[in-house]
Amino acid sequence: MREYTRDDCSQTGYDFSLKGKVVVLDRAALPPEHPGQLFFCMGGNGANPNPIGRSVFLVSLTNGENCRFMRRDVTGTLKPELLPDEEKLMLSQIRPAGAKDLSENEPQYSGYSFLRDGRYASGVWLCSPQEVSDYVEMQKPYQHRVLICDRDDFAVMEVINGKLIYPDEQALVEFQQGQGGGMTMT
Repeated sequence: MREYTRDDCSQTGYDFSLKGKVVVLDRAALPPEHPGQLFFCMGGNGANPNPIGRSVFLVSLTNGENCRFMRRDVTGTLKPELLPDEEKLMLSQIRPAGAKDLSENEPQYSGYSFLRDGRYASGVWLCSPQEVSDYVEMQKPYQHRVLICDRDDFAVMEVINGKLIYPDEQALVEFQQGQGGGMTMT
C-alpha cells in the first residue's frame, strides 16, 4: 500500500481550509488496521484556516466510514491528480456537507461522477440547486466528468475536466438562484 507524504500534498500547514477537499492523514494517527490515508473533509472547527478548534470531520475514501481526527493529524490536501480511481469512486458517493436529510426531503436531482475510462458508481440524491452546486464543486477537481440529472433523468449540468460543458452561463446563474423550479433540458 502506498504511503502518502507532504510531497504528495498541494497545501500543508494551517493557513487554509480543509473543507471540501481530499486530505492525507499522517499514517501514525491511524489505527494499524485502517487501510488508507485518504479522507474527504466535511468540516469541523479544525478545518478552518488558522483554526481555533481542533476537530475535523472526515469520510474515509477507503471504506466510506465517518470519523473525527485532529487538525494536527492532517498532513495536507492531496494533489488532485494523485487520487486513485477506487478512491474517486468512493468520493463520488459522498453527499455535500449540509445536504438535507433524505428521509425528510424529496430529492430533485441526481449526481454522477465518471472516471476517464467511463466507470462510475451509482448516483447520489441532491435536494436543491445549492446541493447540486456543492456536489459539483467537491467533485470537479478530482473527477473526469460530473453529470447532474433531474428527476426525469434529463441532463441539466455537465462538467468535463473541471470545465462547464452544459448549460450556458445564463442558465447556470438561473439554476444556482433556484429560479423557475430548476433547469430542464431543452
